[in-house]
Amino acid sequence: MNGPLKFRVSAHISKPVGEVFEAVVDPATLSRYFTTGGAKGRLETGATVYWDFHDFPGAFPVEVVEVAKDRRIVLRWEANEGSPAEGDAVTTPAGYKTTVTMEFEPLNDGRTLVTIAEEGWHPTEGGLRASYGNCQGWMQMLCAMKAWLEYGINLREGMFR
Repeated sequence: MNGPLKFRVSAHISKPVGEVFEAVVDPATLSRYFTTGGAKGRLETGATVYWDFHDFPGAFPVEVVEVAKDRRIVLRWEANEGSPAEGDAVTTPAGYKTTVTMEFEPLNDGRTLVTIAEEGWHPTEGGLRASYGNCQGWMQMLCAMKAWLEYGINLREGMFR
């Protein structure tokens, strides 16, 4: 493994960019389809918000680096290495953070293309495992957002309990 680990996922959401963007920055809406343990704090540049997940218990502080309305969100959070599903302890041996960049692109047909990239894990076995877990989580988030915004269905309801 050479250099920091990173990935990118994307999905088309059949809603206007303003509605899709708001579904991420608003903690009440985000808690309806993604943060199964709840979200506290609106995503605004310079803020620290808290996200809680039943599959990764304990509220995570999320640093909001940048919010450009209807275009881009940049976040930083701890690069938690380890997987609760595998019985591993969640560790951050070097205490480092990864960067999450969400981009929102309005399409001519009224849909929105959402792309989420995360980067910065150390090129270690723990970093690789953590990056795969987060890649899975962000793709789940996009699928759950699509189901929620387009059909009112919460895909993550009961998934991790």
